[in-house]
Amino acid sequence: MGLKLSILDQSVIAENETAFDAFNHTIDLAQKAEELGYHRFWVSEHHNTEKLAGSAPEVLIAHLLAKTKQIRIGSGGVMLQHYSPYKVAETFNVLASLSPGRVDLGVGKAPGGLPLSTKALQQEHAEKPKELWEKLVDLKKFVTDALEPYDPFYGLKAEPLPSTPPELFLLGASTSSAKLAGELGYSFVFAQFINSDERILNEAFDTFSHLQNRKKSQPISFILALSVVVADSEEEAKELVVNSKIVKVHLESGKTVTVGSEEQAELFAKQANEHYRIEIQEANILYGSKETVKEKLLHLQNLYDLEEVMIVTPVQNFEKRLKSYVLLSEAFSEISVPIK
Repeated sequence: MGLKLSILDQSVIAENETAFDAFNHTIDLAQKAEELGYHRFWVSEHHNTEKLAGSAPEVLIAHLLAKTKQIRIGSGGVMLQHYSPYKVAETFNVLASLSPGRVDLGVGKAPGGLPLSTKALQQEHAEKPKELWEKLVDLKKFVTDALEPYDPFYGLKAEPLPSTPPELFLLGASTSSAKLAGELGYSFVFAQFINSDERILNEAFDTFSHLQNRKKSQPISFILALSVVVADSEEEAKELVVNSKIVKVHLESGKTVTVGSEEQAELFAKQANEHYRIEIQEANILYGSKETVKEKLLHLQNLYDLEEVMIVTPVQNFEKRLKSYVLLSEAFSEISVPIK
């Protein structure tokens, strides 16, 4: 079985660059990914984050669809806790109507920013907001036009209704996220680049696989998202990842959030107004020459019966990041999705 390769891009604003530069790198990378035969190209959602430009993935997706011809384009992901499921469904139905069969709607559970941006995004009305799982249920019904007579919005449609609805995914890094995806009939993307705990990954895979087998009528899949850096040599690849860290802030309330730096962790805790503990870990990055990386990815494919992996390449320099994706494609050239 071939392994499909996909990309998650975060529109990184590198040193001495602007958001304009970052978005143009994203466009260039999407076009190159299509040329190389990558299966999907997703963009992320982050708010009030100085070094990441992508605060409105739905806008960027529309632009990328217009700049490409066949590669699937999507969100990795829309932070649904902030938004109306009906509006999200309308937005992605418009995209799917403009580019039939090419649109993915990946949904994230995280806030995508610090507490202050969350507060600004969730300026509540009098009505109590729904739980995330309820929003996920509503979103799927709106996207698939499957509201039932007992639903309070029965008869409402998220127009326009595309010939092929957006494909739905839930992103997460825990067993509970995998369980939620399996129960609700969403494909699941496990973010190993955020949570590298092998025990959690195994539990999430087993939980989702069990629920997937119970829902054979729904074609849902398990995708592994991981950090990968490929270079001409092992030494060069190691040099590219040597300073990569994962920073987690553990709040007194029990919540744990992954952020981009120690400064962001401190700011998050300050805005949350809670006691906290910061944990800094070595980033879990699969790196090496293309032969080494291919061998490691094929091992993961066999271990988790994967059809697809979603690749994040945490290298600020765009030329080196692009080269990593080119080398990865070359490593899998005989099993990558062919360009039609």
